[in-house]
Amino acid sequence: MRPVLRLLPLSLCIALSLPARAADGDPPQNWGLCPVGDVVPPFADAALAPEGLHLDKSKAPIDLEGDDVSGTEANPVFKGNVTMHRDNQFMAADQLTFDKAAGRYVAEGSVRYQAQGLRLRAARAEGDQNSDTHSMQDLEYQLLSRRGNGKAHSLNLAGQSGSLRGASYSTCPPEARHWELDAPRIDMDSEHGRAVAYGATLRVGKVPVLFMPVLMFPTDERRRSGLMFPSFSNSGRNGLDLRQPIYLNLAPNYDATLSPRWMSARGVQLGGEFRYLNAGGQGTLEAAWMDHDRLRDRARSQFAFIGTQTVGSHWQFRANLNWISDPRYYEDFNSSLDGLSQATAYSSAGLYGQGLDWSAGISADHWQLADYTLSSAALPFDRLPRAFLDWERGAVGALRYGIAAETVRFHHPSYPAGARLDLKPWISLPLEGDAWFLRPTLAYRQTSYALDHALGQTLGSDSPSRGQSIFSLDAGLFFDRDTVAKGQDYLQTIEPRLFYLKVPYADQNGMPVFDTQPLTFSWNQLFRDNRYTGADRQADANQLTLAVSTRMIRQADGFERFSASIGQIRYFQDSRVRLPFEPITEQGRSAWVVDANYAPTDRWTFGASYQRDPKFRRTDLASVRARYLFRNQGVFNLSYRYRRSLLEQVDLSFLYPVNASWSLVGRQYYSLRDSKTLESLAGVQWDSCCVAVRFVLRRYVQNRVGDLGNTLMFEIELKGLGSAGQDTQRALRRSILGYNRDDLYLVPPQTATGQPSTPANANTPP
Repeated sequence: MRPVLRLLPLSLCIALSLPARAADGDPPQNWGLCPVGDVVPPFADAALAPEGLHLDKSKAPIDLEGDDVSGTEANPVFKGNVTMHRDNQFMAADQLTFDKAAGRYVAEGSVRYQAQGLRLRAARAEGDQNSDTHSMQDLEYQLLSRRGNGKAHSLNLAGQSGSLRGASYSTCPPEARHWELDAPRIDMDSEHGRAVAYGATLRVGKVPVLFMPVLMFPTDERRRSGLMFPSFSNSGRNGLDLRQPIYLNLAPNYDATLSPRWMSARGVQLGGEFRYLNAGGQGTLEAAWMDHDRLRDRARSQFAFIGTQTVGSHWQFRANLNWISDPRYYEDFNSSLDGLSQATAYSSAGLYGQGLDWSAGISADHWQLADYTLSSAALPFDRLPRAFLDWERGAVGALRYGIAAETVRFHHPSYPAGARLDLKPWISLPLEGDAWFLRPTLAYRQTSYALDHALGQTLGSDSPSRGQSIFSLDAGLFFDRDTVAKGQDYLQTIEPRLFYLKVPYADQNGMPVFDTQPLTFSWNQLFRDNRYTGADRQADANQLTLAVSTRMIRQADGFERFSASIGQIRYFQDSRVRLPFEPITEQGRSAWVVDANYAPTDRWTFGASYQRDPKFRRTDLASVRARYLFRNQGVFNLSYRYRRSLLEQVDLSFLYPVNASWSLVGRQYYSLRDSKTLESLAGVQWDSCCVAVRFVLRRYVQNRVGDLGNTLMFEIELKGLGSAGQDTQRALRRSILGYNRDDLYLVPPQTATGQPSTPANANTPP
């Protein structure tokens, strides 16, 4: 018998149990400590319900079966293992009575229902198909994809609206109800995707912590305006720090968030964020304003915009704009070393294009002082504007040719400036095989200036220029063999590389220095055709780089057990081009550049980097690091960093899981050169199926003078609902490398021949 009977659209109303959802980009919830079984176990006679909460509005008939059918054809009564199926919806009961004429049904005894992302049990269900009204009593439900579960005394539906009485919701299992949201009454409107709870109470354990007489929240993925969870912290500089974000859903493709903030030691700040999204681009605008900051006895404000907009099939507009009211803003409103490392606020905007064989752009950038210990004379030159073109094309066979061109107009608030044109045509014949490559390249670099008269008088000419040929030959070999170590198969490689560079000398002492700095000596600099950034200097060279890398890669999974690289430049003559006050690079050998990594097990990793100058018999750079990965996502890091005349630091950090629920976090970042702590951190975390609590104490350098500040951070996370307190996970992720395990598997270093190196521990189990 196949009567046309529409099942209860319960999936539309159970979604009311989702008053808050994780924001985009938040780390996924950890449900690993939850019981394996569901609150409402799967029904053996029902197919698996797909994830997601969607109302099935189809009019398809259902299959209705039972062990015994009695009554009349107009009023059938099904008894014993009664089941109803329609598409992905399922209902079962001990008995079901159906009145065809009136369109009414009554299901009694162990009523079970399953639909999109939903499973529930009830004592009784009844409804009227003609008026589209339905009700259930004493129901218990389970959300399949979100782990949400709860109970309700009754459920009443009328079309797209409904009401729950005596409802509860939590992501905790019934035997460990760490938190629960209760409401005597919840009215739902699925047409507009919203629900209103009356007298809602949030309980942590058995203690009510929040009462809301009226609470409106979404029942689907449509965003809704309203209050977000507040954050709070305490620090020596700010005092008690409270924020209350207010979300405004202005339109489907743009929204805003207002963030009133009260700092007991400083005053009130109003912050805001506006986001938009359209067919060709997106953008985020942030701003903050403070009428009177008692810390500096003045008004403070900040503005930032980042956005992109596609213009045609090959072009895109990009902007990254930043403005601050005073040079101490980043220092005073940042609780990490990042705020102290920013000496400028940088803004840029431009139109950029890219095609098959070309890339081009026109842009402008500006620098604003963000370090009160400096004057505007320390600012880099603005480029107002800058235009560039990189173009290349294939010729006969492997032969390729192209040009790199740039023109810039520079501006500075304290110095005269000028314009620069830089042209670099080139031709190359890259050849390669399975075990070798050979890349000869010939280029000519012509750089010309049109300087302001004041600067031209200083340098001796308003229009200095320079032209130099550049020849380079890059060659490498790949050797590999199969080997066995500790009973496992490995691929061992040896990759030697030669790089010869010849650039004749050209006197450049009469040329300005607008945007050029010497590059920090590193592995990549062994294979560059210029040791400077920018076009104001092109180093002369007659030099040869010798480098070699080796790797041992486990063939079963690609895990890199060992890697090492060593290289050095041999200068056949003095390199006389230099910046003011920079010494000449003399004939001889450069510092050795050495890097090695070794993973004795899948959990231990050791690494070292070293640069030693043989001419002066001194160490220019040294770095030693060790990492151990605990089970349950724990990590231990220890590193030592040294750079001659700049820094000598020790950094220890860890996330240590005491057991499945408790873990300890800590960091000690110390400057040996200054005999001073840069950052120290200690905290404890407790995690459960549905609640996480984090308590962190932090001491850090809070200003450029070097004063240390203290802050206390506390956060409680009700999984599936939201969190209150400061964002401790963000602070811990910044301080402890590997706090988020995925951060360990970023882009790996390259070998001598430019081949990517597999990141260590990429295949380590959690």
